[in-house]
Amino acid sequence: MSYETGLSMEERVTSLFQPDTLLPEQYLETFRRRFYLEPEKKLMLAVLEDAIACFQKYIFARDGKGKMLFQEAEEWVQERGGDWLFSFANVCETLGFDPEYLRQGIMQWKEQRLAERTQAKIYRLSPRQKQNKRGVSRSGRFRHRMRRAAGR
Repeated sequence: MSYETGLSMEERVTSLFQPDTLLPEQYLETFRRRFYLEPEKKLMLAVLEDAIACFQKYIFARDGKGKMLFQEAEEWVQERGGDWLFSFANVCETLGFDPEYLRQGIMQWKEQRLAERTQAKIYRLSPRQKQNKRGVSRSGRFRHRMRRAAGR
């Protein structure tokens, strides 16, 4: 009886009990990474995501820590000619992004947020002073004194 492999049943059964010959390189090949830089690329992507998140989150920060995080992220993005492994340009190029294009997009986003911030509506926190019938404004303290004098 013959199967798809062209081997008879007896040949297939006997092949189960024969030792498999495997070279050390063939054995170790199963444990090697398929993509040699995959974990490194994931780390670089995490660094880039964190920098952009800090840049966007702390653009209007008032506390020292937030200002520092924003400033560090902005300096990292603006740095040119960095030859170290995790420079903005190297990270972008390793991930397949154009660093100049990404840098321009980030700076345009910043300019838009700053423009929106300057156009923000200003609300008064203190109530307006009421005017009497003659058109003279009275402060809250004046009204309080008048009520006290009237016994109310």
